[in-house]
Amino acid sequence: MKKLAVAVPNLTEEHRRKIREAAERNGFELRFCEGEKDAAFMQTAEVVFGHLPEVAAVSKTLEWICTPYAGVDQFLAPGAFANPEAMLSNSSGAYGVTIAEHTVMVLLELLRRQPDYRRIVAAREWKRDLAVRSIRDSRIMLLGTGDIGQETAIRLRAFSPASLTGVNRSGSNPRELFDRVLTKDTWEAALPETEVLIVSLPGTKEACHMLGKKQLALLPEGAVVINVGRGSVIDQAALAEELRKGRLWAGLDVFEREPLAPGDPEWDLENLLITPHTAGNMTLAYTVNRIVELFTEDLDGFAAGKKPVRLVDRQRGY
Repeated sequence: MKKLAVAVPNLTEEHRRKIREAAERNGFELRFCEGEKDAAFMQTAEVVFGHLPEVAAVSKTLEWICTPYAGVDQFLAPGAFANPEAMLSNSSGAYGVTIAEHTVMVLLELLRRQPDYRRIVAAREWKRDLAVRSIRDSRIMLLGTGDIGQETAIRLRAFSPASLTGVNRSGSNPRELFDRVLTKDTWEAALPETEVLIVSLPGTKEACHMLGKKQLALLPEGAVVINVGRGSVIDQAALAEELRKGRLWAGLDVFEREPLAPGDPEWDLENLLITPHTAGNMTLAYTVNRIVELFTEDLDGFAAGKKPVRLVDRQRGY
């Protein structure tokens, strides 16, 4: 009997029941693992459901590991898998809702000057004349049109922006959610007219510093940059320089180096709204529900000899 090791945070008894039923109908020995006492079981399991790169690095019996996260950076280094034939899948498709809501929240906070008003209120002052802006009639570009980009576009559309421009490799327009879709060969030409730039790209080699000094300089004065993808997509030093000049505004949930050091000068930038990588955390019940649903569907497929639907190409990083 093959072993299934599960080490996923925030599981309810209902989640455990669903995983248990999936394991039983597919003939797996299941264990919900917690820490060192279950290390031997995890390292000899054929299937692991958890973000456990340390297990992938030593387990020669591993056939498939499914991370409950969307990001797979820690699984991509050479030698990350003791069994090079083991499959890696992620939970892409579970985080669109929570990250889209986070993105809209951050954008509204910046446009409505809430960081400034919080400082005013903290000083017990009564000032109410700061110039605010609106999502309505804004020209918005979404760098990434996957699950997160699509869910964000759906929500932004309700605010009547002037335009929604998507950017992806193929130039395809998923679900016809965007007014236009550009590719890596054409997207930079649209930056001078972009008032809001939302980044939700994975941390691939191809995307590293895709938004660098040159691209940031093309954005117009007062443009807002939001990153809920991976910190490596933006040249953090170049963005910090633009923020110090006061030319741009930004909302960053991810950074090139995390956690952001207590002494980092970026903490003090008044035109930067920092959230500590909370956009896609697993405290939202809907997110965990979807993670479990996606895994159990893939477990049924795996038992029938199929590859996971969200199989990651470790060379490409997605």
